[in-house]
Amino acid sequence: MIEDTARFNRAIALFDAANAEDPNLDEGQPKELLYGRRMSEMLDRFAPNASEAAQLAVRAQHIQRWTVPRSSQPMTKEGYHAWRTGLYTFHAGTAGELMRLAGYGDDMIERVKKAVGKRGIKVNPDTQLLEDIANLVFIEHYMLAFAQTKPGYDEAKWLEITRRTWGKMSKAAQAFALSGRITLPAPLVPLIAKAISQ
Repeated sequence: MIEDTARFNRAIALFDAANAEDPNLDEGQPKELLYGRRMSEMLDRFAPNASEAAQLAVRAQHIQRWTVPRSSQPMTKEGYHAWRTGLYTFHAGTAGELMRLAGYGDDMIERVKKAVGKRGIKVNPDTQLLEDIANLVFIEHYMLAFAQTKPGYDEAKWLEITRRTWGKMSKAAQAFALSGRITLPAPLVPLIAKAISQ
């Protein structure tokens, strides 16, 4: 239930305006703007009665991600983790600032920042729901393209990646992924089936 529809719409519009600045295009649209809309669309399918905080967090998941490139940290495993952790803080802070501009108070801002910042996965419902949606969107829209950029990965590596993605999801999201309500990337279906059956 959305407490103030006008305020909610202002926040979504601010998130979208921020992501519309993305110079990288996907299907002719700013990449992160399209991503945010795909996240909201998946949330509508998976959890149509999601809380206001979850709806805001899902839309802000990758807000202005292009401004913090992977090259901002060393190209090592440790550098990758530092980059990802820094992004969580950056996305949460950016979402909070825009929510304040839209008229939200501290309680809702903190709730959204906790989810966007990936705090409390498996224990905080908003954070877990965001994680579920991110993984469902990855499987439906990005997994195949990601696979095509990694020609050197063998089957064992792909099984590991698939199992790791699967393991981040709740049981409900796992069931949803197999329900026919998302489009699994056809070339990867045998791999996905093998990964989750072992």
